[in-house]
Amino acid sequence: MLYAFGFERLGVVVSDLYFVDPDPLPGQETAERGVRLELRIFEPGELTGTIYAARPISIERPLWRVDLLQDADAPPNTLDRAHHHPNFDGWDPGSRVFVPELSSDPLAWLTRHLADPGSVLKATSTSLEELPPSDMQSLRAATPEIVDTVRRLLERVWSGELGRPTETAQAPGAPTSMRVSWL
Repeated sequence: MLYAFGFERLGVVVSDLYFVDPDPLPGQETAERGVRLELRIFEPGELTGTIYAARPISIERPLWRVDLLQDADAPPNTLDRAHHHPNFDGWDPGSRVFVPELSSDPLAWLTRHLADPGSVLKATSTSLEELPPSDMQSLRAATPEIVDTVRRLLERVWSGELGRPTETAQAPGAPTSMRVSWL
C-alpha cells in the first residue's frame, strides 16, 4: 500500500515493506517487514489536453528515508531493525543509521523530525533554496496526519495484513533477494 503527501515540490511517501536481503548485515540474516517513509521531490507535469485533464505527477528523487523494520518472524512492535538513511547518493541510500528511539518510540522520533524539516534536510545534500519555504510549513502542518498514517500501516503490518512476502517467496527454492513494496 502506498500513501503520498505532496506539497509544492517536497513530498512524503509511505508504504509497507517486506524485504529479503541477499547480503545482510551480521545478525540480520532473516527477512524484514515494516513501514518505509521517504521525503521525496515531487514534480507536477504539464497538462496535456483540456483544463480538466488529469495532471501527470512524478515522485522523484529521495532525500531522506526512515525504515521502521523488524525481523519478519518477531512478535509485533519489536522494531529491532528500525533505522534511517540521512543521505542518498542518487537513488541509493547511504548507510543505515540506528537510533535507539526508532525502536523504542518511533512515532515520537518521527514526529519530531518531520516537524523540523529544515534540520532533516540540512543533514542531506539538499539545498533548502531549491524548495519553497511554504513546503516546510506544509510538512509541519501535515506531520500529525503523516505519523497517524505510519501508525495505521504499522498496525496492519503487525496484524499480518500488510508487509507480507509474495506466494513465490514462501515456496520451496524461494528467491534469496526480494522487496515487496512501492518504495
